[in-house]
Amino acid sequence: MSPLLRARSRFGQRALLLTTAAVPLTGWAVHAVTLHRQLAATRRDPLTGLLRRDSYTARARRLLASRDDLAVVMVDADHFKAVNDEFGHPAGDAVLAATAARLTAWAGPRASVGRLGGDEFAAVVQAPAALLEQRLAQLVRMLHTPVVLDDGRTVDVAASVGAATPAAIGSRDLSLLQRAADAALYDGKHSGRAHLATAAHTTLPSINGRRSGRPGTAVWGRAA
Repeated sequence: MSPLLRARSRFGQRALLLTTAAVPLTGWAVHAVTLHRQLAATRRDPLTGLLRRDSYTARARRLLASRDDLAVVMVDADHFKAVNDEFGHPAGDAVLAATAARLTAWAGPRASVGRLGGDEFAAVVQAPAALLEQRLAQLVRMLHTPVVLDDGRTVDVAASVGAATPAAIGSRDLSLLQRAADAALYDGKHSGRAHLATAAHTTLPSINGRRSGRPGTAVWGRAA
């Protein structure tokens, strides 16, 4: 066999080996991509697209560990059962999706935004102290904008908002900040205003995160 033919033969054998080896590798690559997409899907709430609790918590804690100018914001839809009762559950789903979209747009791409369950949402956002009042008032206005359903009906919506900052609470612990923000939220439930937690909100007795009592709070932003 001529040198040229021998070279072609060796090249052909190597190409065959490479092609054969590439088949399982390609299969594994496709499988890995599929697994990655499935994993990403498990991190997201299917209705709203927001992070589920575990993924939200992990990202929120990373943010709190790396920055000082942050706020933990809790959002709870007002009169949500009435929306379901009057307009139907698809309308309720539309309201939840709209609330999530508005909170995401307000929080920005560097935030951690999650649906904690039901009509309860949370976000950890960059919020310099000098701008926090203005930002919370903006969020309240956004969350009080009526939602237009696919069939053209309009649903009046509202949400209660509570916020806590590491500077006010004296801690970067996410659980503590969320508890304080949640307590502030319920101080101002149905008020159309965002309430900012003080350190006193971390010491109040609670049952499943809900409690009674009205310590002093800062009140920001009446809904338009």
